[in-house]
Amino acid sequence: MKRALITGVTGQDGSYLAELLLEKEYKVFGLRRRTSTPNYENVEHIKDQIEWIDGDLTDLSSLIRAIEVSQPDEVYNLAAQSFVATSWPQPIATGEITAMGVTNMLEAVRIVKPDARFYQASSSEMFGKVVETPQKETTPFYPRSPYGVAKVYGHWITVNYRESFNMFACSGILFNHESPRRGLEFVTRKVTDGVARIKLGLANELRMGNLDAKRDWGFAGDYVRAMWLMLQQDNPDDYVISTGETHTVQELVEIAFNYVGLDWQEYVVLDEKFVRPAEVDLLLGDCNKAKKKLGWNLEVSFEKLVESMVDMDLERLGKKSFKQLKIYL
Repeated sequence: MKRALITGVTGQDGSYLAELLLEKEYKVFGLRRRTSTPNYENVEHIKDQIEWIDGDLTDLSSLIRAIEVSQPDEVYNLAAQSFVATSWPQPIATGEITAMGVTNMLEAVRIVKPDARFYQASSSEMFGKVVETPQKETTPFYPRSPYGVAKVYGHWITVNYRESFNMFACSGILFNHESPRRGLEFVTRKVTDGVARIKLGLANELRMGNLDAKRDWGFAGDYVRAMWLMLQQDNPDDYVISTGETHTVQELVEIAFNYVGLDWQEYVVLDEKFVRPAEVDLLLGDCNKAKKKLGWNLEVSFEKLVESMVDMDLERLGKKSFKQLKIYL
């Protein structure tokens, strides 16, 4: 039985990856940052199948212990301060977790189990103010946020450990990937949650920032398969994972509102508060290397992805409003 350690296992990607590895009969260990109110919502259905280890990316000693306890064949480093907007008011915390946290994780693996295969979650935000379109593995980075800068560090330190210590270390440069498990702070969930609230009569407007920004959006469940495939290869390498299609935020809004039979223009309000200090206008990935070398493919379209997220928010909010109604009755 293979053994895998996942950081960020309670997040969107971590939960889908844990499901995939459990289906493949791995023994899955999850690194859990100790908090007074841990959130297991995304993994509640598999929580008892995961071996939990307390640890923190900013604490090397806890990571060394995590590697000693789990003795992993594969390590998936998904944990980060992952909300781009938060990285401006919290640049130091973002750097400590999203950048230096990668070094701590790599160092723990190098010290305890250097033969473990390591996956680093890199990001399309590293491309930022893009210098070519579409973006591929050789495209120069030009990050436009503290988050993007931190991810560039995490990416290059992974390459450095691979070349310095002959470690099997890969980076997946993942473009935007969403799901019904996406956090409410991300624009896709903000839109689908807002649409559901308006449809259910719980809100009458949706305040948005830049509707012209373009992103390459895919389904998180498809993307975690690519992570696993990277660690099954004969040699470590870095891969862009994307759909190769671009959509504006306005298209996202239109699909979500159309799905519930509403005209988005009657409800969307533009608000400067939600415009980034330095915008990333266009992200579009070239995933041909992953398709050819990994045999990876997409299964969920952008439209189906958005509709599934709206469905989930309608169900979640519908149940919540019913419970509230029962309280008042």
